[in-house]
Amino acid sequence: MKILIIGSGGREHAILWALRNSAPGLDLYCAPGNAGIEDYATTVSIPVGDHVALARFVEDEEINLTFVGPEAPLVAGLVDFFEGKNLPIVGPSAAAARLEGSKVFAKDFMARNKIPTAVYRVAESPAEALQILQSGVFGSFDSPVVVKADGLAAGKGVVVASSRGEAEAAITDLMVNHLAGAEAASRVVLEEALVGVEASVLLFADGKDFVLMPAARDHKRIGENDTGPNTGGMGSITADDLLSEELLNHVVAEMIEPTLEGATREGFPFKGVLFLGLMLTEAGPKLLEYNVRFGDPETQAILIRLKTDLFALFEAMRVGELAKLKVDWEQGASACVIAANRGYPGKYETGGVITGLDQLGKDKVEVFHAGTSFSPDGQVTATGGRVIGVTSKAANLPEALANCYRALERIHWPGMQFRRDIGKVRGN
Repeated sequence: MKILIIGSGGREHAILWALRNSAPGLDLYCAPGNAGIEDYATTVSIPVGDHVALARFVEDEEINLTFVGPEAPLVAGLVDFFEGKNLPIVGPSAAAARLEGSKVFAKDFMARNKIPTAVYRVAESPAEALQILQSGVFGSFDSPVVVKADGLAAGKGVVVASSRGEAEAAITDLMVNHLAGAEAASRVVLEEALVGVEASVLLFADGKDFVLMPAARDHKRIGENDTGPNTGGMGSITADDLLSEELLNHVVAEMIEPTLEGATREGFPFKGVLFLGLMLTEAGPKLLEYNVRFGDPETQAILIRLKTDLFALFEAMRVGELAKLKVDWEQGASACVIAANRGYPGKYETGGVITGLDQLGKDKVEVFHAGTSFSPDGQVTATGGRVIGVTSKAANLPEALANCYRALERIHWPGMQFRRDIGKVRGN
């Protein structure tokens, strides 16, 4: 059985690791992959955006199933393209991927389906955005405001502005200076800044039924104590007590079920992995955003606890038979701590040789590669912004975190940076 995973980050490495562990007989491929992924799969030098080349490879190699990791090819309609050629693939359609691909569409969808979320307004121009700020809809003159580019922006499209001046600067950066790309920020969403603790709930969906994954918490900011700019994620945790049963039932009834029912009613039944980013406020949980794929680094922390065959899950999603599958998870907790290159999330250094990866045999961790390559002489080098994710599961969160940090003390490359407070602060 041949499986192709599309993507090149820590998320895809974790997916391949889980496939190899749960179904060792699979013949695994990854496009384009990274240095660590080569331990689990044959890497193929095809960009994720080249739909024609990917389909040709699948046809030529007689791949039995393709799974899409990152959001961009989903939003661009890769699933629709494959299905049009009768090539088996798992992931949401382009219509369903609008839940992540357009912040405007997502917020309007939440409003139509009465899903609790922040008060928001949409601006089509910088002048309209400034007018909305001055309207008082978000409270007093200097109330915090979140400014979001409408389209995909590679993690650069959301600014939490703590003052009016910061909000105006964010509008200028996004809509005038195009720091997230001209197309991504042709429109922006302005919304109230919610106060509370963040959490993430992910689920497998097959267009009819769904299965929850363990609740997770991401740490987005580069600096300790949740300071500095947002990143793609500097660490994540899961734990059995992260969300109470009562709170999780509330999220299912008020957010997940209305989302899936609304998607079906509006003509795009959701099939794939759905991610709900939540803010747990004093007034109850509010939905911040959707992702239409596994998160990164949530995937690493979640899949390390999966006991069920991941290939069986993918196939059940594809054919609409999730209800027939019993999905089991390891009890306890897990953690993933990201090590990045100096300068990330801005312009970062690259090329440092990574040492210590061969000394982790007794540390109860898995190291998932996100931004690594091989040097001409075969050494693993740090070539991305986020480079590796050191991940562990344990009976409790402190033990899982201790495993990660003990391993990180053995790993080194010039310019390596990581947060030392993952799981010890609320996450932002």
